[in-house]
Amino acid sequence: MTRLVGPLRQVGIIVDDIDAAMLHWTHVVGVGPFVVFRNLEFDEDYHYRGTRAKPPVTSIAVGHSAGLQVEIIQQHNDAPSAYRDFLAAGRTGLQHVSTWCDDPAQYDSARQRLLDQGLTLVHEGRAAGGPCRFAYFSGAGEAWPQIEISEALIPSVKPLSDFLIAQAAIWDGTNPILDINAVIPLIYGEPDA
Repeated sequence: MTRLVGPLRQVGIIVDDIDAAMLHWTHVVGVGPFVVFRNLEFDEDYHYRGTRAKPPVTSIAVGHSAGLQVEIIQQHNDAPSAYRDFLAAGRTGLQHVSTWCDDPAQYDSARQRLLDQGLTLVHEGRAAGGPCRFAYFSGAGEAWPQIEISEALIPSVKPLSDFLIAQAAIWDGTNPILDINAVIPLIYGEPDA
């Protein structure tokens, strides 16, 4: 648990090749299955270092080992982001740890607490069309890992995490990578016609 914002729920891994990374995590480490969001765009209200900026386009894969989520991120465009900063520093691997909020007031409070502690807000936004806000913070000297806060426990998003935790508990190593479009109906039901 972090004393500032609550329990750590996720480790975020930045890579150049998401498919190779998912294979490593599933076959070598044994974490999975992963749900992958390909070419995910951030909303137009995305901010980098306090200024509205061109939003990143990423592919993101998430899988669980019990209650800990492993998130793998590959950025596809040249938009400014905490991910690009990490790669520009010659790094790949663990870039951030995340704590999750279950309502907007909790998120706003955690965001302010981190700012009050003198951390730098690197980037913030939400996935295009998504309800879940996120923000990344860095300590002095761009220390890694960064801290992310996210609204991943709000009622409209939490079922995805619950689904992945349940899948990880029964996963036998087959079907290690699931496309989000195939998973959504399993979690939320078929859309109304």
